[in-house]
Amino acid sequence: MPTVLRLAVGAAAGVAVAAGFPTPGSVVLLAGGLIAFVAVLTEAGPRTGAAVGLAFGLGFMVTLLSWLRVLGVDAWLLLALLCACFYALLGWALALVARLPLPLLWSTACWVGMEYLRSSVPFGGFPWGRLAFATAGTPVVAWTRWLGVPATSGLVFAGCAAVGTLVGAELVTRRSFGVPQRIRRACAALAVPAAVVGVSLALPVGLVDPGAQYTVATVQGDVPGTGAQSLGDQHQVTANHAQATLAYASEVAAGLAPRPDLVLWPENSTDIDPFTNPDIYATIDTAVHAIGVPTLVGVVTDGPGPREAQNVAVVWDPVTGPQPDRYVKRHLVPFGEYIPFRNQIAPFVHRLDQIPRDMVPGDAPGVLQVGPVTVGTMMCFDVAYDDTIRDDALNGAQLMVVQTNNATYFGTDQPEQQWGIERVRAVETGHDLAVSSVNGISGFVAADGSVLQRTHDRNRQVLVQRITTATGVTLGVRLGGWIEDGVSLGALGAVVAALLRRRRSRRRDDDGRPVGALRAPDLEHAS
Repeated sequence: MPTVLRLAVGAAAGVAVAAGFPTPGSVVLLAGGLIAFVAVLTEAGPRTGAAVGLAFGLGFMVTLLSWLRVLGVDAWLLLALLCACFYALLGWALALVARLPLPLLWSTACWVGMEYLRSSVPFGGFPWGRLAFATAGTPVVAWTRWLGVPATSGLVFAGCAAVGTLVGAELVTRRSFGVPQRIRRACAALAVPAAVVGVSLALPVGLVDPGAQYTVATVQGDVPGTGAQSLGDQHQVTANHAQATLAYASEVAAGLAPRPDLVLWPENSTDIDPFTNPDIYATIDTAVHAIGVPTLVGVVTDGPGPREAQNVAVVWDPVTGPQPDRYVKRHLVPFGEYIPFRNQIAPFVHRLDQIPRDMVPGDAPGVLQVGPVTVGTMMCFDVAYDDTIRDDALNGAQLMVVQTNNATYFGTDQPEQQWGIERVRAVETGHDLAVSSVNGISGFVAADGSVLQRTHDRNRQVLVQRITTATGVTLGVRLGGWIEDGVSLGALGAVVAALLRRRRSRRRDDDGRPVGALRAPDLEHAS
């Protein structure tokens, strides 16, 4: 197959995979994209594999991250290019391991290893777009409860790669196979996705060790402005959430709404430090006193150093006020919440002046006692990281909570993509999950991934839901990280073995076959 055609198909395959994420969330397009990507790598050398991987990564990430245009086309394309480089490395690795025994196993390991690497570096990584995050609402999401997110991504890739290898052998190599051999190869290929989906249908999901039931209210206050100009009036943002809470408290007092056991305010419900601003403190305290139950409030606090701040979840008691136990956001957005290499970059990029101070990350789990419920809270970007959700679950969280601020991206695909991640996390942990956002999407997800309630617009509103706590820890939470580490090390070993094998092959290859040309693997052995 001509290299130009491989690159074109690879880029189109990346676009198709992006369409598997909300929105539109087409499982068929995602599967078709992965199948096409693997097919065009058939018999590709490592250099061609890297080029095809880069084309795939660009098609995937440019499409998936189009919501970043609200911050600037340059930010959008630079991040997409950075992420695409990991897929170039993947394409190079896939071309190498295709010559090893059990190529499907090693190819799957390489995908898991690539997602692990992309989720770790640079600047803490960027895990957006992991295949498992596209499984919300499908049977395959059940795997996350038992094996975790990394292994689920691997299973999605394995099912599609098995078919892609078959397609590549038929179309790219144009080999002649007899009818019986074609049937055997097709059965071997289709058995892999059939097993992935079939077993997932039998896997139980839902609450792990159910506990007591409580009523939770989540407040969405709405914000002035749109896009990058949102949150311009910080006092108004806090006032909106306070007014929504006061109105809800009046309904509760009149018997028109159920009395909550705890209330959730979103991330950035105040960007003004209430501990240095008496007016903001009074606004929050008045609202919490009116509703009469502990409220989890997302605040930005000054410090710890000059020109520094922290994104904090504070438990605010209606009688004693803010409690000492707090959660500080662990995974910050580079160039959004802090500027890496600020002194070197800022003089040349004046737009960075819009971020005058750097957020400082925390390092402790977000497990907080909010009234009768032990919540495991995360802040927006946190929810995409396995360590955040894992630490909350392992440290006794009974209800998972995501406090988020998607105001900048309202009207784009970003809130829906994050909502998909949140649904997956509920299944993975076996816990009900509540989301509080400044202007959407706010809502509640059951432990089986079903949507209990959600907002569909940015208007001020309060959602109230009866939830059931959970006290157990799923196997996916306990084992997911270990599986990812082991599989990633296996991928590294396979690549090293393939490089050594390739080096030996070069020394004795005198039959006229181009050095590095890769044969389509036999699916009967691959699977």
